[in-house]
Amino acid sequence: MTEHPLKSLIVSADRAITAKDFDGLMRFYTDDATLVVKPGLVAKGKDQIRSAFEAISAYFQGQLTVHQGRMEVIEGGDTALVIMETVLETADGEGAKTAITRRATYVFRKDATGNWLCAIDNSYGTSLLDA
Repeated sequence: MTEHPLKSLIVSADRAITAKDFDGLMRFYTDDATLVVKPGLVAKGKDQIRSAFEAISAYFQGQLTVHQGRMEVIEGGDTALVIMETVLETADGEGAKTAITRRATYVFRKDATGNWLCAIDNSYGTSLLDA
């Protein structure tokens, strides 16, 4: 079975987050995208999303690495729901590493040229219901 094109797109976005390439990261989002920053707090639009990622990086002292585990893509027309394991690795000031695995949900839309862009980025997935 061939890998869904969204897999490589998400891997590229993860690399941009890890490299703190926030300008490059914005290529992956629709202009009206929404990012769940944390339960109860969302960023809307590329300017707010970029600022949120800068703040998240600063919170983790530039030590955040993001990668993905298992992934399922459910595609309908020009929209895709992606359910996947998102792994966030951080290190504290003394170098001790911590890994957090979330079951994330993302919504992607194809633009007019057929490129997939993220419209909703929710690394918390259904755990938002626990808040």
